[in-house]
Amino acid sequence: MPAETLRKSRRIVVRRSTIHGNGVFATTLIPEGTRLIEYKGERVSGDIADEDADDESSHTFLFMLDNAEVIDGTRNGNSARWINHSCTPNCEGNEENGRVFIDVLGDVQPGEEITIDYNLYVDGRYTQALKRMYACICGTDACRGTLLGSKR
Repeated sequence: MPAETLRKSRRIVVRRSTIHGNGVFATTLIPEGTRLIEYKGERVSGDIADEDADDESSHTFLFMLDNAEVIDGTRNGNSARWINHSCTPNCEGNEENGRVFIDVLGDVQPGEEITIDYNLYVDGRYTQALKRMYACICGTDACRGTLLGSKR
């Protein structure tokens, strides 16, 4: 298949984002309910992910699984690792049989950035300093100001 045909058939592309660094964008209309992409990367234990984590940065390519394993998108990951957080996401991550898929919540228009709610969880009390460390810059009207999810 010619490269031009491949480019036209792709539903998403990675490019610079106004939210943060790189982002994933729709190249065509993506209907609600579409299974968009699998979040891929090397599987590591939660302990190894914690050891590798940069305590000074909220930048993460990690996806925690129900069994406490972590998919590390920096290690053999795919384009899904560039999906940015939004407090009003248009997609969500769903775990099935130990795999994570990004599914579309509502129609995504061409050029629109693909986003999920990171809903991060950190042990301990959510202090103002911790919330600042995990500050959200999604810019939506419903922005809660942090990547951290509710403990409730």
